[in-house]
Amino acid sequence: MTPAVRAAEKARIAFSLHKYSHDPKNRAYGEEAADRLGFPAEQMFKTLVVDLGVALAVAIVPVPEKLNLKACASAFGAKRAEMADPKHAERSTGYILGGISPLGQKKRLPTALHASAFDYDAVYVSAGRRGLEIELAPADLESLTNAVVATLV
Repeated sequence: MTPAVRAAEKARIAFSLHKYSHDPKNRAYGEEAADRLGFPAEQMFKTLVVDLGVALAVAIVPVPEKLNLKACASAFGAKRAEMADPKHAERSTGYILGGISPLGQKKRLPTALHASAFDYDAVYVSAGRRGLEIELAPADLESLTNAVVATLV
């Protein structure tokens, strides 16, 4: 049971968990999850921690897409955004890379969700560890993370 799963249970939302065997040599975490689970990569979202200069924040974007840092900064009303130092991201969220979930973070970070999430009835995000994804409605993801919805790619 991860903090992400506990957060979903506490919120009493509908969700499903999907497990797969993670290859420790694979660093393309989102692509691996999509491939192993057989779900469309566009429906699977990665959780990226960004540094806004004054604080960390989270951007949730489709696995095959590249985060547009300028659009990300704009979504948070910041002057700039860059990818956070991995160790700083892990300390702040309480999760390890490849298992960072937007749910149940140690320190709740401001969050932006890419608008394409609402193209689907359900999306998949990390459930808090490598090899575990949580399927939930985009509106529930938005609500549980208090996310702003924006174009981030």
